[in-house]
Amino acid sequence: MRLSEFIVLHADRIVDEWEQFAETLTPAAETLNRTQLRDHAHSILLAAARDMNTRQSASEQAAKAKGEGLEKTPSLDEAAASHGELRHTVGFDLVQMTSEFRHLRACVIRLWVNHLESPELTYFQDMIRFNEAIDEALAESTAAYAEQVNRSRDIFLAILGHDLRAPLQAVKMSTEMLLRKAPLDSKGLSLVGNIQNGARHMGAMVSDLLEFVRSRLGSSLPIEPKPMNLADAAREAIAEACAGRPDCQVHLHTDGDTQGQWDRGRIDQLLQNLIGNALQHGLNGQAPTLSLDGTADSVELRMHNFGPPIPQAALGTVFDPLVRSATEELGSNSTSLGLGLFIVKEVVQAHRGTIEVASSEAAGTTFTVVLPRR
Repeated sequence: MRLSEFIVLHADRIVDEWEQFAETLTPAAETLNRTQLRDHAHSILLAAARDMNTRQSASEQAAKAKGEGLEKTPSLDEAAASHGELRHTVGFDLVQMTSEFRHLRACVIRLWVNHLESPELTYFQDMIRFNEAIDEALAESTAAYAEQVNRSRDIFLAILGHDLRAPLQAVKMSTEMLLRKAPLDSKGLSLVGNIQNGARHMGAMVSDLLEFVRSRLGSSLPIEPKPMNLADAAREAIAEACAGRPDCQVHLHTDGDTQGQWDRGRIDQLLQNLIGNALQHGLNGQAPTLSLDGTADSVELRMHNFGPPIPQAALGTVFDPLVRSATEELGSNSTSLGLGLFIVKEVVQAHRGTIEVASSEAAGTTFTVVLPRR
């Protein structure tokens, strides 16, 4: 009997063994009923059997073995993806979920081989096709499971960032009231200033976190472009960045027309993150330089600082989220979540601009942003 026929005839028996195995995957399985334990096993089996009965050339088989096959089995993929999503929902970990497919594969082959009387060459071809179908199902199920994990994490981060706003606002309002109502000596004023600076840094981190989550959940960065002057925004961003740093100094150079239509709030985010990054990683004795050059259709912004160069191997990932610098990984103090440059890239892309970075020990580090005027 061909393997596809065997699967169809003995599907209930195979699913019974699936159920018995799934029941051992504790603690998640302890709360599941029979239907939940069996989940999409029957659908996956029948879809695999149908896939085995479809014609497949040698080249298609070779491509499929490498995971390159363009033709998939919709019913198999749908059942496997739903299985991965539900297993995540009920609390299975990824190892437990994939072990179900390993057991299913072993169970089917064991029962079928025991049933055979005289193996033929075509039977070995059946086994290959069955393994391909299970591999496809496993890949789809794992991808769906991983997507659910990422989404759950992102939703948690969104809730965390949102809920942090209330206590942070309470800290800000309390310090403002303290400054207005209570007489403070120089030491008290210094302590309140530290609280305000810390609250401002926390606010920036929460904003970065929420922007990161928004992009992860599939939403592009919303912008509302209006006429503005980039040079004015740069001066205010420098003043704000240096407000809590007594020795802070950032040089600003402008050339040409710096007017355009951009989202002022987003541009402020971009400037604050670039300036903050330059101050954090630059040499104390050499002030960073922010340059603005207006051309016919765009304004070019260059943020330059001297300091330890970005390793060449890291240049390709410097705009990726949650990437920390080497000094931060060694334990130096930082108010960064590793999202600043990621937010900068998102702001630039929302304005249909470009961003590049160049870094060397001799020339320093320069981030170059080109923003179209419209």
